[in-house]
Amino acid sequence: MGQEIEKAEFSAADFEKFHCRLLEEMDLLRDLFDKNVFISGHEVGGYELEAWLVDNQAKPAPINQEFIKQLDNPLVVHELSRFNVELNFHPHELHGKALSMMQSEMSDLWRLCMDTAATMNARIVMMGSLPGLDDAQLTLANMSEVERYRALNEQVLKLRHGKPIELDIMGREHLQSSHYDVMLEAAATSFQIHIQVSPGQAVRFYNASILASAPLLAAAANSPFLFGKDLWDESRIPLFEQAVNTDHNGVIGHTGRSRVTFGHDWCKHSVLELYEENIEIYPVLLPTLSDAGKEKLWHLRLHNGTIWRWNRPLIGIDENGYHLRIEQRVVPSGPTIVDMLANASFYFGLITTLANEHTAPESRIDFNQVKEDFYTISKYGLRGSIHWPGEGRVDVRELLLEKLVPAARKGLAYLGIEQSDIDYFLGIIYDRIESRQNGAVWQRNYLYQHNCSMRELTEAYIRNQQSSLPVHQWLI
Repeated sequence: MGQEIEKAEFSAADFEKFHCRLLEEMDLLRDLFDKNVFISGHEVGGYELEAWLVDNQAKPAPINQEFIKQLDNPLVVHELSRFNVELNFHPHELHGKALSMMQSEMSDLWRLCMDTAATMNARIVMMGSLPGLDDAQLTLANMSEVERYRALNEQVLKLRHGKPIELDIMGREHLQSSHYDVMLEAAATSFQIHIQVSPGQAVRFYNASILASAPLLAAAANSPFLFGKDLWDESRIPLFEQAVNTDHNGVIGHTGRSRVTFGHDWCKHSVLELYEENIEIYPVLLPTLSDAGKEKLWHLRLHNGTIWRWNRPLIGIDENGYHLRIEQRVVPSGPTIVDMLANASFYFGLITTLANEHTAPESRIDFNQVKEDFYTISKYGLRGSIHWPGEGRVDVRELLLEKLVPAARKGLAYLGIEQSDIDYFLGIIYDRIESRQNGAVWQRNYLYQHNCSMRELTEAYIRNQQSSLPVHQWLI
């Protein structure tokens, strides 16, 4: 969805022409896979971070246009709402001191953002959901001035035949809300991790990414509150699935057919299957046409960008040619830079081990069970249990400590990551899990122990975030 478009209204002819371009580019993509023209070599890791802009009252500050202009850095771009931005970072080959280099680069850009926000009497915050966000702030008046967002809003509502988007989340408390726009999506921010792989590895890495989703989310959960309600440990999951739900009959991501979905089966032979499914199952949302040659796969990549699988393949094109990435989208923003890079390190290491096991682990477990476990962990976090190949049903915290963190260590060593980086970042993951304190747990414990307001909780969170201590070391 990073591709900009020129208009928000489309004719029937636009949809027809776009679909023809999709089919042409799909034929080309099949040929590219047949000829194996994608860049191969050592795995490359990267990530993007979505963040909040807040004022001195810890309320959303709808100033991203002015913030981006003043910052003047092409790596920081608009998000859906005026109070969110996205920070992009350069990818790194996953060996040596790559993780330390990522931490340094991320810290440098974050510091620039903090300094720029301060000149505007604002702050920038990494937090999966902002506890004190008011539902009434999610209006079209606070949508960023980016044409693709207005087009997205228009087309989602058309597919829903004008029926409002209904938010209904039953957690520790019950939240219901109704919107005639897609701005609910702006209530959630993510830390999106991706890994570049060769086509021959892609199926195993994609399936490994799916299998890793629940335990990764258990360790990383950081979004327990939404609109002042205590919901799931990672409330972003049901929020995002419902926020851009194009099915006006109310079906959400559990079916595998929603545009935000965990999917409905393992990838079997090639990630081409997912691009074919994109065309077969999902109506075109943004039929904007480009003069770019079909070798740019412009229309195919735009369409893929409007289908938000929690794990999805991405095709990139640069001066070196075509490359293929697997994107993991379940991880929330925050609590700190080091926490997020610990999450990324765990992810890179775990899926590398899983993808290189002699017997594919996904062949030993039913996909529907893995999907059910994902929603269980979204709700209960480290208190939940899941099924795991060769282990049966197991407490997720026990599984992480005894099996998966060691597996991630093995994977990072296989990639050639320096031992000091492995020890540092996976040590943070281990200590967080052992202490039972991820971001969601800390937020709940702080709120209830201090009997404070959502604003006071957010201020305490910001103070701790600025200390740069990992969340398991935050005091209640």
